[in-house]
Amino acid sequence: MAKKPKLAFYWASSCGGCEITVTELGMRLVDLSELVDIVFWPAAMDFKYEDLESIKNKDIDICFFNGAIRNDENEKIAKLLRKKSKLLVAFGSCSYLGGIPGLANLFDVESLLERVFDTAPSLDNSRGTRPQKITKMPEGDIELPMMYDRVKTLAQTVGVDYYMPGCPPVVDQVWKVFQLILADRLPPKGSVIGVDEKTVCDVCPREKGESGMRIKEFKRPHEVRIDPSKCFLTQGIICLGPVTRAGCGLPCIKGNMPCRGCYGPPEGVVDQGAKLASVIGALIDTDEPEKLQEIMDTIVDPVGLSYRFELANSIISELKYRKK
Repeated sequence: MAKKPKLAFYWASSCGGCEITVTELGMRLVDLSELVDIVFWPAAMDFKYEDLESIKNKDIDICFFNGAIRNDENEKIAKLLRKKSKLLVAFGSCSYLGGIPGLANLFDVESLLERVFDTAPSLDNSRGTRPQKITKMPEGDIELPMMYDRVKTLAQTVGVDYYMPGCPPVVDQVWKVFQLILADRLPPKGSVIGVDEKTVCDVCPREKGESGMRIKEFKRPHEVRIDPSKCFLTQGIICLGPVTRAGCGLPCIKGNMPCRGCYGPPEGVVDQGAKLASVIGALIDTDEPEKLQEIMDTIVDPVGLSYRFELANSIISELKYRKK
């Protein structure tokens, strides 16, 4: 790019991990600040919404938007940033796939509020306080965003140009994308950027199981002593490596924990959870319906495991809300 690119960063329904990843660039962030103009980043600098509204349409070259769309404020700013930006990047799993917030689609809003404010075992809320849309205070009315019945991805709300998976995206991945921007070498629109074409399983150094391997029961990581040299699946531990795009650097695998799928489905896979069901089904060591059910019952929280990061973007979620 001939002139300094103008960048923006924003967080919607997220944990802040994507923001931390950017700051973890360290001194590279200082170098970056000399090559780009950051015109909006409320998590790091004192920007107000009026500042964003005052920016001319399409004056932001690239906006990195992290977090799912959970409420009307998230949606409003997503639409405003789409209007102000030439390119919009779904940055991180929540923005790209719905992420952990997307698991809320298993419940209605009232059930969520009841759990958080009324029945959680760590809670002391004897007055039954609930968040209100408007609360009157001496200083004036305090207004909270309206919580939607459904958590959506960024692409289910506005047009998205690029996707960067990860919970959060790893630092080297982020730096790789910044280099592509500065060199004006971004791939065609619609691409998933800063990642590998292979799956986590393809690049995993662990010893793979033999062809025709079968599993008699599934175990959770805390229930067994895990062999760090062998494939998790051969040890009866569900790993999403076969159905997850590579590019993270394998921090979970190196920490002797199975992949949980935060980089989303690889090229050619539409629904990560459905693909995992296919993988698991091929490994189960029985053709008897009763025994099959016994083995399947050893999988705790199958939806949360299969769709931990992709539920909001999944086929089953789309079918649920289409019926409504």
